[in-house]
Amino acid sequence: MKVLNLQCTHQHDFEGWFGSEDDFQSQLARGLVECPLCGDRQITKQLSAPRLNLSTSRGEREVSTSTPAVATSPVTQTPAHDVTSLSPAQLQAAWLQAVHHVMANTEDVGQRFAEEARKMHYGESEERGIRGQATPEQTRDLLEEGISVMPLPMPDALKGPVQ
Repeated sequence: MKVLNLQCTHQHDFEGWFGSEDDFQSQLARGLVECPLCGDRQITKQLSAPRLNLSTSRGEREVSTSTPAVATSPVTQTPAHDVTSLSPAQLQAAWLQAVHHVMANTEDVGQRFAEEARKMHYGESEERGIRGQATPEQTRDLLEEGISVMPLPMPDALKGPVQ
C-alpha cells in the first residue's frame, strides 16, 4: 500500500492510499482522485519522506515523518478567536471538524432549506438543526427576515459518509 501526500490547485493538502504507483497514476488519469475539501481534480503528488518505524531497547516512541491525521489536530486546543496563528493544515482540520459536527447534528432538508428555516422561525414547525441548499438570493432574504443562516460549502466528496 502506498500512502501519498497530495495537493490540489487550491493548495489543500491530503493523503491518498493506493495499491501502487501505477494504481495512483491510473486513477489520476481517469479523474477519480479529487480533493476532499473542494472537489478539485487537478492533483499533484508532493514530496514526502518515507515512514520510519524505529524501535530501541529503551522503548522510545515510534518516529514518523508523515503528516498527522485530521483527528489529532491541535485546533481543539486553540482558542476559537485566534485563528490567525493556525497553519493551513490546522485550518483545514478545523473546517473538516466543523463539517463533521454539522453533518452529525443536523437534518438534511435539501432544497427545502429556506422553507424549513422560515417555518421554524415563525413557529410553524419545531426548532431543530437543519442543513440544505439555498441560493444566494434565498440566503440574503432569510438574513433580511432576521433568520440566522450561515453558508457552509460542502464539496460532493463530503456529502456522503464523512470518515
